[in-house]
Amino acid sequence: MKLYKGLVAATVDALQQIFIKGRQADKVVEQVLKSNKKWGARDRAFIAENTYEIVRWWRLVKYAAAIKKASEESDFWDIVGTWQLIKPTHLHLESDHILPEWPEFENINAESVTERYREGLETRKIAESIPDWIDVTGELELGKKWDIELAALNQQAPLTIRVNSLKSNNADVAALFGEDNCAVVPHVPSAFILKKRQNVLNQEGFKQGFFEVQDAGSQLIALYLDIRPGMSVIDACAGAGGKTLHIAALLQNEGSILAMDIEDNKLTELKRRASRNGVKNLETMLIESDEVISQLSETADRLLLDVPCSGLGVLRRHPDTKWKLKPEFLENIRKVQWHILSTYSNMVKKGGKMVYATCSVLPSESEQQVKRFLKAEKKTWKLVSEHRTSVSKDGFDGFYMALLERK
Repeated sequence: MKLYKGLVAATVDALQQIFIKGRQADKVVEQVLKSNKKWGARDRAFIAENTYEIVRWWRLVKYAAAIKKASEESDFWDIVGTWQLIKPTHLHLESDHILPEWPEFENINAESVTERYREGLETRKIAESIPDWIDVTGELELGKKWDIELAALNQQAPLTIRVNSLKSNNADVAALFGEDNCAVVPHVPSAFILKKRQNVLNQEGFKQGFFEVQDAGSQLIALYLDIRPGMSVIDACAGAGGKTLHIAALLQNEGSILAMDIEDNKLTELKRRASRNGVKNLETMLIESDEVISQLSETADRLLLDVPCSGLGVLRRHPDTKWKLKPEFLENIRKVQWHILSTYSNMVKKGGKMVYATCSVLPSESEQQVKRFLKAEKKTWKLVSEHRTSVSKDGFDGFYMALLERK
């Protein structure tokens, strides 16, 4: 495959923004792709795919390039060039891997790259491109399962959509994409996997609110709440509201849904999305203190606590997360999770239910938090069921969900 200098330069620029300036990969890629209107679909695909794959395999590529710390622009050219050499082997592609004779690539020795690449594959943390501390934590908590799950978390995630039943139905949305392009997801009623990758956010059907992009595992969480139309539901860690919108669809615009978050800009985005989705029964509330929570004591039939977490279950979609996470963040977030679970649970009516959910593969953020809660609250709460999705088994992102009932 022929390389074009402008596209490689754009990839180099994106990687510098992600690794030197610490910006979010998806935001960087979005901005870079908008920077040149002359780029066609294949050009954009080259930049996006190479940026994400290098971020995903960052440690292995750096090892193959013999770069300990990338700080200069020349380091990033070496890294992108090295990736072009190892990519066909690593991703099982049929293409040649001869670099053009550009001055930016003159320091790259193909034989040395191949040798170091093979050497790197012999050590799991290099081969699977994961920081030492996450590798240690994963093995400590998951044992032998960590190997399989880690490898699965490094695969590209499928493009999954959720049909918005407030505005459309499965048959009509399948017709938008072509039935041959839509794979039905078993046990997830509104989910389709699109076989052909495409930018669905520019499509008229998306702008009309007929569907949302949402992983099938994520879609299971609102379903797990056991919602019936007419109920009062609180989504207490709503963020930009993917699950809130699903809850609204399950309520069929009957009853009420209160979306809460500590970040106002996320709630503003949620209101915009809700309007597009045809949601009529949504209110939003900014959490400025725990007083807001205590004022809502015993008001909800259903409560969703999709708590902040490490995000280790969604690394397929956000591979830059692993390079930004720090051990102290994990320690702090477990405390935040416990505070939310032990405090916010009071918003549920007696006889009502709540779901505690994370997008982490780690039991310490998930099962263990629920066990601790049930031990402390055994007189008032009981576990109805719990479920975990696995990237390696289901092909869904790694989510944990527990359904609890207030006695």
